[in-house]
Amino acid sequence: MIIHQNCRFFKGDVPCVYHKKEKVECGDCQYYDPIKEKVLIIKLGAAGDVIRTTPILRKLKAEYPAAHITWLTWSPELVPADWVDEIYPFDLKHILTLQSSSFDLLLNLDKDKEACALTNQISAKVKKGFLLNDFNRCVPANKDSEQKFFTGIFDSANKANTKSYPEEIFEMCGYRFNGEKYILDNFSGVYPDWNIPENKPLIGLNTGCGGRWTSRLWSEENWIGLARTLKSKGKGVLILGGPDEHEKNLRIAKKSGATYLGHFPLKQFINLVNQCNLVVTAVTMAMHIVIGLEKKLVLFNNIFNRHEFEMYGLGEILEPAIECDCYFSPKCPNNCMEHIYVETVIDACERLLKE
Repeated sequence: MIIHQNCRFFKGDVPCVYHKKEKVECGDCQYYDPIKEKVLIIKLGAAGDVIRTTPILRKLKAEYPAAHITWLTWSPELVPADWVDEIYPFDLKHILTLQSSSFDLLLNLDKDKEACALTNQISAKVKKGFLLNDFNRCVPANKDSEQKFFTGIFDSANKANTKSYPEEIFEMCGYRFNGEKYILDNFSGVYPDWNIPENKPLIGLNTGCGGRWTSRLWSEENWIGLARTLKSKGKGVLILGGPDEHEKNLRIAKKSGATYLGHFPLKQFINLVNQCNLVVTAVTMAMHIVIGLEKKLVLFNNIFNRHEFEMYGLGEILEPAIECDCYFSPKCPNNCMEHIYVETVIDACERLLKE
């Protein structure tokens, strides 16, 4: 009996999809799709980082059209299933599987110790990205990953960097970045019409920034003022956020007259963002969702290197009107975000909506 164990559709423990659908067997199967290379991507998180790593799939598919690609992550729902053969959640079951697997190319794009340790253990002909050394510290796996390593350990190197994150990731993998876009499903076929009671264009205001870097927070009063002014100019305004912002968003909506529909599971939140024409946000997962959906974007930034954000011509970056030394600081002693003014944000929104 002929068995094509190198076929993309072969399961090994259960029948393949075409055997179940059409009763074909390996010896006479017209769907036989031999795998030529095996590629593993380790990009665990954060969620926004997973989204902004997806452009590398476009390059890998071009370089290795017959490859079998596996992606290990904390955010499997954000990995595009049409581009990846197997999406592995980071759990014991899949870690054990990978420890007994071999690959032609392993790309570990995370510096987390668990990602680096696993990279050490998995067999691969070529490893790029990061490994774990004898001191249990992250080290570059290849020369092309050295610059990304330096920008992570020295603020001086980070401040001097002029490359976007996708450009850095491509460089680590030995490629040149040519504007390859994010890959993100808008889940339009999953959720019904939202029937948002607002005018068009619809502007989303994402009011949170996560719990780690609260130095990025813009005041509640500013969000209220922005929402009121946009609505007075005939724009629709939708307040966005997660469970951490729920109470704040209720207050903003009540005081401004904007619409707030609540917080939702990730896929539904992505679909909600897809209803917007433009979104105002700090550097968060929502920013990467907006870019992935190719919506207009007004981005607040105060603690990061502005060059790391690949905007694809979709928006503007607004920074405080004062100099501040809160670079990569969880808290800002100067409250510099208050020097991003409501009027400045309004002007940016109107410019982008005219394009």
